[in-house]
Formats: sequence, structure tokens, C-alpha cells
Amino acid sequence: MEPDLFTAAAEERQEKDPAASPLAVRMRPRTLDEVVGQQHLLKPGSPLRRLVGEGNGGPAGPSSVILWGPPGTGKTTLAYVVSKATNKRFVELSAITAGVKEVRTVIDGARRATGGFGKETVLFLDEIHRFSKAQQDSLLPAVENRWVTLIAATTENPYFSVISPLLSRSLLLTLEPLTDDDVRGLLRRALADERGLAGAVTLPEDTEAHLLRIAGGDARRALTALEAAAGAALDKGETEIGLTTLEETVDRAAVKYDRDGDQHYDVASALIKSIRGSDADAALHYLARMIEAGEDPRFIARRLMISASEDIGLADPNALPIAVAAAQAVAMIGFPEAALTLSHATIALALAPKSNSATTAIGAAMADVRAGLAGPVPPHLRDGHYKGAAKLGHAQGYVYPHDLPEGIAAQQYAPDALKDREYYTPTRHGAEARYADAVEWTRKHLRRKQP
Repeated sequence: MEPDLFTAAAEERQEKDPAASPLAVRMRPRTLDEVVGQQHLLKPGSPLRRLVGEGNGGPAGPSSVILWGPPGTGKTTLAYVVSKATNKRFVELSAITAGVKEVRTVIDGARRATGGFGKETVLFLDEIHRFSKAQQDSLLPAVENRWVTLIAATTENPYFSVISPLLSRSLLLTLEPLTDDDVRGLLRRALADERGLAGAVTLPEDTEAHLLRIAGGDARRALTALEAAAGAALDKGETEIGLTTLEETVDRAAVKYDRDGDQHYDVASALIKSIRGSDADAALHYLARMIEAGEDPRFIARRLMISASEDIGLADPNALPIAVAAAQAVAMIGFPEAALTLSHATIALALAPKSNSATTAIGAAMADVRAGLAGPVPPHLRDGHYKGAAKLGHAQGYVYPHDLPEGIAAQQYAPDALKDREYYTPTRHGAEARYADAVEWTRKHLRRKQP
């Protein structure tokens, strides 16, 4: 919102007494060079660098920017850096509390500041996806006429949550999840920096590793947990944050799990084998261990998609769509909510009827191909759409199945070397029973003697 006496007083108090602010606020970068991660957005000449005055964008400078990324990746931080690095007026609104009235007030103020004082305005709008279509429409004149430079932040896919006219007038910048190395560097800076903990405590390797798991790529969460644990250690008269202190502080036990070692593969294997064995409870246990260890949710979702085809297949044709939908949802929402989606899919797969017929079928077919059993495509199946195909005998004698009452033509489809070869052996588990009946019927009809 527009700065007022209360906001100014709060900011002045924070400047005089930095400890009054949370560690995550105190450690906010002051320049783009201090920003952790997002290096793909911070290259020389990038829109963000032009926005803070590094180079003269002139008429080609960015007029509005939409920052899209998971929580804790630096959207608010980047807007804060812009506010400190530019001489423009900086106004912040949150779509959670603001409406069209507040937006119009900011725009009117921006027009007056530009016309009366030649002062441009940067409007930072957080959680823009919470704005309705009408509320987003109210931004269009200001963006199109450059009455404000809009920096909007969202955790949701802007192609679904931001109206097309605003999206087309904005530069979309995608923020990537912070890596463990990014968060580790931030934690170590906070431990040493005068704005942070100024060397008052140390962080052993095992405690740091657990803190990284807790953070899950969220810088704000990492700094909040560090501050709480540091306070607890100092209250005990300790200068080292022990693992027990961190666990007590955040009420979350350390999971003995190395994402880069054997445990990564062992637990993932146990998850899939529990699903294959239809033990939903055991599968949920291993899923919980992976989540608590900070496993990438996209990795878990990929394993579930594979399981849906490898172990369930046609016994439940809905298994794969469920797994794919879960993977898409996970990519859009991230943790912590993604845990619900992964649980949903895991339970569904574990309780589904099982069949590995699709797995064995493609395996047998690929084995024959690798063994050299291929041969030419039968002439009547070859492409006959080009000039001269008929002279070569291509597509001649092909029977169009839709012309027949039963919709199936008794003709040879496989190469001669594989004639009558059978790869698919269906079970009668769940929905695959009807496929077993169908394959028996079709094979019988395909092998009828042609009239």
C-alpha cells in the first residue's frame, strides 16, 4: 500500500533496531548480486537488471513483469531489491487484502507523481492469482500506458491464473526452486553476517543437513527455522546448534535418509514394491519417508507413473490417468500440498488390481526386434499415397476394416518372420478380463481364412 506514517515509523524502528525484524527480513539482499539462485534471470542486460537501472532500457525497458515460482524462491526479495535500487516510487499491494479501489488509488497517485514530479512508480502486487478477472482488468490501462511498472508475483501457473490481456503485456519470468547449495550458502551467510546472527552460533554438518531437508528449497522457511534454533541454543547457553535442539525447535525429527546414496534408491524401491504388493499402508510409510527427507516430489510422481503401467496396466485403465494427473498437480502446487496429491495416487495404485502384461508384452516384442526378427512390412500395409506406389504393389489388396460388419479384417499385419507371434498375454484381474475376452476374439477372427 501507499507508505503512511505508521509504515514509515515501523521501517525507521527496524533500521534503528535490526533485531526487531525476523532473520528472513534482515537477510534480504540489498542488490541483485546478493540474490541467491535465479542466475538465469540475473545475467547482464536481463530485464531485472534493466529494471533497477543497470543500463538504459529506454523505450525498450520492461514495462511489467510477472514473477512465477514456488514459495520462498525470492519473488518478494526481487521486488524489494528493485525498491532499494531504483529511484522510482515503490508501492506494494497484496491481492489477499487489496481490491479494485486500492489499485485505482495507486494508479491515480502514480499519474500525479509522473505528471507533477516526473517520478515513476513501481507497483509490486503479491499473489496476483488471487485477483478476480475484473480486478486484473483494472491494471490494464496503467500497464499499457506505463503509468506504473508492474511487478506481479504468483505461485500458480499464470497461463491459468492471469488474464490473457495482462499476460500479453507483461514479461513472464519463471523462478526455479532453490537448490540445497543455494540454501546452504544463504544459511552460512546468515550465520556470519552482521545483519544476521553475527557469528553468535555455529551450525554442525548434521544439523545443517537436517535444516536443508526441513527447508525443502524454501529460503524463508530455512531462515525462520535457523533463527528459532539459534535462539533456543543461546537460551541454553550453547554456541552450537545441535541436531536435538533443532528437532525440538521445529518439532520435526531428522529422517536418516541420504537422497544421493543407497537410501534414495532403497526407499523408492520399497515404495514401488509395496504398491505392487497392494500394501497401501506400507506404501504410505515409504512415501512419508521420502517426503520428510526432502525428496523431489517430481521424482516420486515419475515413479508412480511408471508403476501405473508396469504393475497395473489394463487391470485398471484409470491408474495411469490418476498418476499422470498427480504428476501434473505436483508440478503446479509443490510441497507441502503436493503430499496430499501423492498420497491420493499412492493409495489408488496400491489398491488397484494388478497386471504386468503390458510390461511383459513390450519386453517380448523388443527382444524379438533385437534378435533380428523383423522383416519387411507386408506390401498391402505400405503407404500408397504417393505417385507410383501402385506400380510397386504398395497398399494393393488392403482391406479397410471399417467396411466390414464386424470391423475386423482377416489379413496379415505382422511381417512374415513374426506371423502369428503372440506378445500380449492378458490376465483376468480387474478390468483386464474384458481385454482377455477381446484379444481371444480378435485373434480368432484375424486368423480366419480369407474368402
